[in-house]
Amino acid sequence: MPVLGTKSKERLATCHPLLQRVLKSAILDFDFSVICGVRTAEEQNRAYDIGASRLRYPQSKHNSTPSMAVDITPFPLDWNDTLAFRALAVVVKRHWDAIPLAEREGFRLVWGGDWARFVDMPHWELSKA
Repeated sequence: MPVLGTKSKERLATCHPLLQRVLKSAILDFDFSVICGVRTAEEQNRAYDIGASRLRYPQSKHNSTPSMAVDITPFPLDWNDTLAFRALAVVVKRHWDAIPLAEREGFRLVWGGDWARFVDMPHWELSKA
């Protein structure tokens, strides 16, 4: 059974409790790594500069505490394996659906892989429903 590594746990701990809950559940069914939760101004602007984000600090959902966004990748990582990212998304969405509606606190879970203009396969964020 997969488990979150030390770095993944540290990064996930910077995220909103709902993101923590769904990913702690999803790891039981699919092995993945947490790339980042909260981003500093320097980290966010660097992500923007290299094209990994469309937003500068402090506009990203990664720029709040707790973070309203998290980036995760299938393990082992192959950035070109879109099928693995899509398989991971199915698992994460299934675990999100298992959380009782009352506990979602009016949030919906959004996957960057579903975006049409800027596909961001590792990105997950909470958005007001």
